[in-house]
Amino acid sequence: MTSSLIGQSACTIVDRLKSEDVSPLDLLDALEERIATVDPAVNALPTLCFDRARDRALRLMKQPVEKRGRLAGLPVPIKDLTEVEGVRTTWGSPIYADFVPERSDILVETVEAEGGLIYAKSATPEFGAGANTFNEVFGMTRNPWNTSRSAAGSSGGAAVSLATGMAWVAHGSDLGGSLRNPASFCGIVGLRPSPGRVAATPGTIADNILSVEGPMARTVEDVALMLDAMTGENPLDPVSLPRDGTSYLHAARSGMPIRKVAFSADLGVTPVDSEVAEICRRAAYRFRELGVEVVDAHPDLSNAHSAFQTLRARGFAAAHARKLAEHPGKLKPETVWNVEKGLHLTMADIIEAETQRTEMIANAVAFLTDYDLLMTPATIVAPYPVEQRYVTECAGVTFDTYIDWLAIAFAVSLTTAPALSLPCGFTAEGLPVGLQIVAIPRGEAKLLSGARQLEKLLDLETVTPIDPRPGS
Repeated sequence: MTSSLIGQSACTIVDRLKSEDVSPLDLLDALEERIATVDPAVNALPTLCFDRARDRALRLMKQPVEKRGRLAGLPVPIKDLTEVEGVRTTWGSPIYADFVPERSDILVETVEAEGGLIYAKSATPEFGAGANTFNEVFGMTRNPWNTSRSAAGSSGGAAVSLATGMAWVAHGSDLGGSLRNPASFCGIVGLRPSPGRVAATPGTIADNILSVEGPMARTVEDVALMLDAMTGENPLDPVSLPRDGTSYLHAARSGMPIRKVAFSADLGVTPVDSEVAEICRRAAYRFRELGVEVVDAHPDLSNAHSAFQTLRARGFAAAHARKLAEHPGKLKPETVWNVEKGLHLTMADIIEAETQRTEMIANAVAFLTDYDLLMTPATIVAPYPVEQRYVTECAGVTFDTYIDWLAIAFAVSLTTAPALSLPCGFTAEGLPVGLQIVAIPRGEAKLLSGARQLEKLLDLETVTPIDPRPGS
């Protein structure tokens, strides 16, 4: 039964749960066996809590099926930046290596109320800093398509767990691409929703709209299923949005008309590897087979680098300045640099960045009023060696900081538009490439519908879990 269950879609599994053809306990047994088999090669789920999951499964199974929520007992791993009551939560930091929270994050409470069973914490870089998943607490997480390569980050453990069949759906978060980058590198789907779509416990900045929580899965429909289970407002999250009656799973399946889309290889803000750019271009232009007009175009996001660097640094200073002062030598160099940059910002710097962000939001909304979707590469390179902390160069351009190579993703973060990474092809070396698809802010329904239509055309084999593949 284990291999049969692991290979099925989340939507199929939930249907089987609701018909009581399988039980939540069957699923947890299958996952525990799969994790024991494959996780030693990739290190994606360093903290397991199956006893907690089984206890909650037994309680859930005492309820009528119709009251078990949208997930109905589907197991879900939670990223190790998010607190789960009674489960070790480290943020990938030695400072919190043994921390066990007494209360769950709002997001976790929402998922559990919808019948999600938390059975693991997924690996992340320290405090989510950097798009390569490694930390001093648990070590490196490896790409299952080639274990010598990076899984990207910061939701790297979540992406790897999906690609290898250690999860049907997963939770992740995204500031500068942390849902989209690992999805691209691991051949799965990662969705960054509009700010407020998913309620979460606020950090130091209560009205933060740069960082969001979101779903990951192997298919667009499964991502939509998970988004349905994550959405909703909570008074403790001041930017959270109420459910408006939309079923994102229904939207993904709707075949909503798409009339005109745009493709940009670089958004005018970054170099891109030529092979990655061509794979993405070919995938985007396949929309023509549906009678959709496809053109090369993008909004003006030319201030993305300066605005994002400032706003990210402000956020890091707010979140981590006290840790830097109280735990000298315990933070990795990239985190220290980002905190110190934030502490040296002036009010003029912040005003300029906010002005630039406002202009980019307006530019993006105007553009996406004319175009149903905008498509770009989700990452500018294919998976790189896991020992390399971050990408330092692309297409002959050397980057100044550890986040410069993420511009094609963080430029979209600044616009508040929802975006996902869709598997769109493979390099000559057999490594996955993701296509970033963007819709107008709060346009998740159209985004998911369009992505599902293109997913059908591409018909890739990434929906089937793989065993880790050694590389050199």
